[in-house]
This record gives sequence, C-alpha cells and structure tokens, in this order.
Amino acid sequence: MSTAAASGVGRRKPSKGDLTSQAILDSAERLLADHDITEITIDGLTAGAGISRSAFYFHFESRAAVLRHLAERVVAELFEAAAIWLDEPIRDQPREQVRRALAATVAVWRRHGPVLRGAVRAQDIDPEIRSFWAATGRRLLTAVEARIEAERAAGIALDGPPAKALANVLIAMNDEVCFHHSRTRKSAAADREVVDTLAIVWLRTLYS
Repeated sequence: MSTAAASGVGRRKPSKGDLTSQAILDSAERLLADHDITEITIDGLTAGAGISRSAFYFHFESRAAVLRHLAERVVAELFEAAAIWLDEPIRDQPREQVRRALAATVAVWRRHGPVLRGAVRAQDIDPEIRSFWAATGRRLLTAVEARIEAERAAGIALDGPPAKALANVLIAMNDEVCFHHSRTRKSAAADREVVDTLAIVWLRTLYS
C-alpha cells in the first residue's frame, strides 16, 4: 500500500448520494433483523434512512434491489473469509488455515445473518437474487473443487469422491449450519463450538 493510500490522501470523500445510499442500506439491514423483505415497506426504509420516497427511487428501483446490493457486499466478505484457505499457499499442515477460514465465515454470518438469510429466502420471489446466488454458488464450488484437487495432487488431501461432489457437500453443510446458527442468540462460546465442529468435519473429510 502506498503512503498516500495509507494516509487517505487523494481518497474521494463520500458524496451526498453515497451517504443517502448507505443510509438506505443501513435502514434495510436494521429492518431485516426482525422482518422478511416482503414485510418491509418503502416507507419503512425511507423513515429509517431519513429520506423521501423520491430520494429512495433515485438510488434503488425496489426493495429487492436494496437486498441484492446488501447481499453482494456481504458475499464479498464471505469470499474474503474463504480466501484464508483457498488463496494461501498449500501447506503440509492446513489445519490452521481451514479453522481460520471457518471462523471468519461464521463471524460474517453472525454480523450479517439477517441480510444473508433474507437474501436466501428471497430467491423464491426475485429472479435476479436467484441468479446472483446461482453465480455465487458456482464461483465458490469451482474454487473449493480446485483447492481440493491441488491439495490431492500435492499429496496432502486424501483421495476419495470426486472433488466437485465433495466440495458441494462441504459447502452445503456450511451454508445450512451457518444459516441456522446465525439465528441463535449471540454467544462467543457457541460460535467457537460451531467453528470447532465444522473444522473437525472439514479436516477429517479432507485430510483424515
């Protein structure tokens, strides 16, 4: 990182439009904690953001568009978490990489569970969100499959079922566990237990 970037020199300050858009997104995330997207009204979003309806429609075409934008940002965080294992050099002892990636994933779900759960449920009502999740799933599946194959080629991961099938099962397990765990009362101990359990399954399945 350059000195200028580190100090913030030359960085564009948020415009009024940026701040309004962020206020809408913040309002939506707060409301999603207690309501499904179908229960959230434009008036509710604008009241929470402190703006008019016309200002809302200047930035977003619908409630679903707000949810898609939120989901895109949170999914980017999930990929950053996965990169702790997916993008780091292959090691003889991958235990710490896997556990840190899982801990970061559970933390993202804990912070943004309402957004992720709302976006998952919204697949039934919004084709664009459905397409977004399909593309996200393909991207993650391809990355995990490639990592498993690379670690098998390096003699670290075990041979077994096709890498794609194994990746699909492990990802589905993560999604299901994190979806439901994120609905529980926040507890550091419970989060650690979930991370430990997921890590055991991943490590024993891939590396014995």
